[in-house]
Amino acid sequence: MDKVTRLASEKGVVLFSKSSCCMCYAVKILFQELGVSPIVHELDQDPEGWEMEKALMRLGYNGPVPVIFIGGKLVGSTNEIMSLHLSRGLMPMLKPYQTLC
Repeated sequence: MDKVTRLASEKGVVLFSKSSCCMCYAVKILFQELGVSPIVHELDQDPEGWEMEKALMRLGYNGPVPVIFIGGKLVGSTNEIMSLHLSRGLMPMLKPYQTLC
């Protein structure tokens, strides 16, 4: 659990993902289009991936991947990110982490 907590706060935007997940891919592309480069941890490619998934559940997240943290805080998954984006709530959260073009 300590590892997940540390990883979740290592950069402004952190994604716990699976390389074969189409929803994870969609969120990665959305962030890219919004000028944000998240740190991505592919749970299916990490030897400790299963342990990290269990730790995410202990942190209170029981949904599917991706699991997104912004500013070290658990935001949720694809549904939460897309809802925030459509309601114009995502950009203010991401503004400090956008890269300059």
